[in-house]
Amino acid sequence: MNILLVDDDKSLRRSLRLALETMGHRVTEAEDGARAKECLGHALFDVAFVDLRLAREQGLDLMPDLLQLAPGLEVVVMTAYATIETAVEAMRRGALDYLPKPFTPDQLRLVLDRTARMRRLQSQVDDLEQQVRSVVPEADLRTEESAMRQALEVAFKAAPSEATVLLRGESGTGKGVLARAIHSRSPRSAAPFITIHGPSLSAELLESELFGHVRGAFTGAVRDTLGKVAVADGGTLFLDEIGDLPLAIQPKLLRLLQEKRYERVGEAKTRAGDVRILAATNHDLEAATAAGKFREDLLYRLNVIDVFVPPLRQRPRDILPLADHLLRFFAQQSGKDILGFTEGARAALTHYSWPGNLRELRNAIERGVILASGPMFGLADLPTQVGSPPSAKTVEVGAAVTLDQLEAEHIRRILTSTATMEEAARLLGIDPSTLYRNRKRYGL
Repeated sequence: MNILLVDDDKSLRRSLRLALETMGHRVTEAEDGARAKECLGHALFDVAFVDLRLAREQGLDLMPDLLQLAPGLEVVVMTAYATIETAVEAMRRGALDYLPKPFTPDQLRLVLDRTARMRRLQSQVDDLEQQVRSVVPEADLRTEESAMRQALEVAFKAAPSEATVLLRGESGTGKGVLARAIHSRSPRSAAPFITIHGPSLSAELLESELFGHVRGAFTGAVRDTLGKVAVADGGTLFLDEIGDLPLAIQPKLLRLLQEKRYERVGEAKTRAGDVRILAATNHDLEAATAAGKFREDLLYRLNVIDVFVPPLRQRPRDILPLADHLLRFFAQQSGKDILGFTEGARAALTHYSWPGNLRELRNAIERGVILASGPMFGLADLPTQVGSPPSAKTVEVGAAVTLDQLEAEHIRRILTSTATMEEAARLLGIDPSTLYRNRKRYGL
């Protein structure tokens, strides 16, 4: 590694430099903060060893300047006055590690090994984030519709605060995307953004997922496990489909919101939970409260900032810009040179009602790009229900259609608005095997 030594003791710098170069590292010396900043302006360094007490300045006071000049720099603080307080303060200001003087070559090697390991992990995280960006289109939050502009304005005004935000809207409208955008605009943006999806878990597993558990808390709990609250510490916890949260867990979530306190399953010890809560729902929570399925006090705590995300059918001027954005992404991902949509395809996109909202639009464009064989994305490349002429008779409740037609249309809409077969079956109130048979029966 390329290492910067910042210490006013020349003899210590010399001996430390010799030890580091013997280990195969490149070393640059700086006797004070001014020289250290000058070095950072001319070269890239992996690690800086900074003495806590320099001749005319404090190493801790120097750290913010060093990290600003070199954001990827790892800082190890050295001191002959080691205390718990100075160690904690060093970490708070951005130090990766802490080395009390005098130290042995083995201690130095251990610190460098930890530093190298952390840099490798960060590199892996960066690679994974790049891979995710290559398979998931970047969220396009631009809009020409006043309802969506109003939603974004409220959300982004609330973003810098600690207020709980409740995102309401149909499935597939982009509530999760908006939650991430709120987090990225908040003071917690550098900390984790953790999502928990309630409907996919039983009440017992959901509580463990949320708060964690201790070994032996229940059958199968063979080790202590951190919950999502602990993993999200310092960051944002996004509770997706909060309307499906079991009643038994609602008081515990209310306590987390009110007191920032919780207990792991099977443990009496109270823990602090430093998280900001964002929540989303496609349910009418007021109706659920009236029916006794959702706590009124929890609703009040969640509903500090209320944002309604409109369905895609109420955003007609956004459909084509969103489709163009998705077309460019999927064409690049698949290596196809698709210039744009034909007039027929553009007309179909704007006339379709999009019951599955943004999720259905994304799936339709991805499918079409895969199937497209020419330089233009045509009407034939769209799913049948989207590419049908606008004048074609639609299947609606009360129309002159059979029950089979109604059932087939309802199943199709649920399938396009959900992420998995299991979720679709749950919403329909049937077994996944029954859903599979009905799909086959109706050719869905």
